[in-house]
Amino acid sequence: MTGDGGPPSGAERPALQFPVRSRSDDGSASTSTNASARFEALTQGVARGETVPTAFPSLDSLLGGGMRRGDLLVLGGDVGSGKSALALAIAIRASAAGHRAAFVSGEMSPERLLERALALEGRASLDELRGGNLDEVTHAEVATASLRLRDRAPVLARLPDTGIRGVSELTVEHLGVELVVVDALQSLATGAAPQEEEMGRAVRELKELAIRRGCVMLLVSHLAVSPRGRVDQRPLLEDFGASGAIRQLADVVLGLYREELYSTAPGLQGATELSVLKNRGGPTGYVDLYFYSKWLRFEDVMEPER
Repeated sequence: MTGDGGPPSGAERPALQFPVRSRSDDGSASTSTNASARFEALTQGVARGETVPTAFPSLDSLLGGGMRRGDLLVLGGDVGSGKSALALAIAIRASAAGHRAAFVSGEMSPERLLERALALEGRASLDELRGGNLDEVTHAEVATASLRLRDRAPVLARLPDTGIRGVSELTVEHLGVELVVVDALQSLATGAAPQEEEMGRAVRELKELAIRRGCVMLLVSHLAVSPRGRVDQRPLLEDFGASGAIRQLADVVLGLYREELYSTAPGLQGATELSVLKNRGGPTGYVDLYFYSKWLRFEDVMEPER
């Protein structure tokens, strides 16, 4: 034996053995850990089918191609930062890219969600849209957007009274859904237990649901700790509540920051940072977005005109 504890000189190293678990007799544990087969799939690009794009190019690049099926992503930010608008935009863009998506809201009706979708896609203000005061150009833009949404729109639904059980039933009703957006985590609290405890349980159950259904779960959350008293108001991972369940169980945590909410300095209007605060499968960092508040529309600053 060599001094470093290795095999005798000239001896062959034993081949590495990778365990492979096949489906059990009752069909329960079925995940294969065949490393060779997995490597072959990755090199041939087969694993790309496991991702659902946000269709914001800079964010998809940072996430290694997009959101991965079976993952729980949490999007948080201060009050009024545009969390729901960004989550809805991601659902719309994923649908436009050919991926089945659903947006489940505990804060808005499907009709209100559709109004927002028409506004952000048609570049119209909600007030003008509701009042029917659209000029010819904007009217044409919204009409075109309505045709796009008619052909490829996410499912827009009210969060059922049954909470996560209702979300699970929705994934069965719309079999094959690849992205489920839940807005917001706080809407899942029923008052049957302390809110932090209920939200922690909800995070665990949504993560389990993402794995069980093989879909991406994007959860919108308010911050438990307001950043307004700090020098730097960018969201931190520690600002998310749910008894630490988000920090522990989420695969990706996104923090939305718009400096114009905290400063009246010129040149800040629309400027937005979206930080990847946690990324279980890759790097952290941030991407630059621009927010058109009149249209409730986010755009990637590195994106060609859309």
